Amino acid sequence: MLIDFVPDRGLYPFESHWFDSSVGRVHYIDEGSGPPLLFCHGAPTWSFLYRHIVRGLRDRYRCVAIDHLGFGLSERPAGFGYTIAEHTAVLGELIDHLQLDGFVLMGQDWGGPIGLGAVTTRADRVRGIVLGNTSFWPTEAMANRAFSVIMSSRPMQRRILERNFLVERVLLAELGRKLNAAEAEHYRAVQPTAEARRGLAMMPKEIRAARPLLDQLARDVPVLLGDKPALLVWGMRDMVFRPNACIPRMRSAFADLEVVELPRARHFIQEHAPDAITEAIAKRFP
Repeated sequence: MLIDFVPDRGLYPFESHWFDSSVGRVHYIDEGSGPPLLFCHGAPTWSFLYRHIVRGLRDRYRCVAIDHLGFGLSERPAGFGYTIAEHTAVLGELIDHLQLDGFVLMGQDWGGPIGLGAVTTRADRVRGIVLGNTSFWPTEAMANRAFSVIMSSRPMQRRILERNFLVERVLLAELGRKLNAAEAEHYRAVQPTAEARRGLAMMPKEIRAARPLLDQLARDVPVLLGDKPALLVWGMRDMVFRPNACIPRMRSAFADLEVVELPRARHFIQEHAPDAITEAIAKRFP
């Protein structure tokens, strides 16, 4: 199924592009010219999350932001499993289709492992890495694993599918006054029905189910990408990816890492601190 929603041009002033991947139709934006930047979102968001950053950088960079299948304006294809491994493969197809070279990858939340998984096999084409409030190793924290168990249970899966729980009670509950009513509606409108939310419902399960892929990334990223210039932009009030646990491990993986702390930001850093992130990217990758 395709999503029947047209974003407000005042909020999302970008041209839509489409790519027919091997498994479904992918929506993305491709704005500006210059050194390419590839932006990868996580759950329960879409490329709308990067709107302020793209607007701030498209005068100097080519900004590409994907909607993963099952999210945003991308298709919800029949038979697609919505696993992190499958999302990674589709992103790789898009990178090849766009012939991206010398590009900087930014990933946040699940966009981190999806993006890193796609570029470890294309490391020679990667200029640099930007990561924010994400990880690329198996989750060991009890709170995160408990969240996966609870959200994977039948009652909570029903709430995700029928009541859009992850948008309403996770994303919008955190952002509160950061969003106006129209912005909040843009997160709701792309997940309009239970059928449209199947990909969203899979994400909490993948915290545990994607362990083999994350184990591989934990080995591959330092070896294949560890010498790339890297930037960390971190929401210091995030209770999911806690800075004291995550930042030291990031430092150990990248030899040339700059860290920008976002002291008031929580998990969805692109909404909390877009200007600081925009400035950090432009400074790190001129």
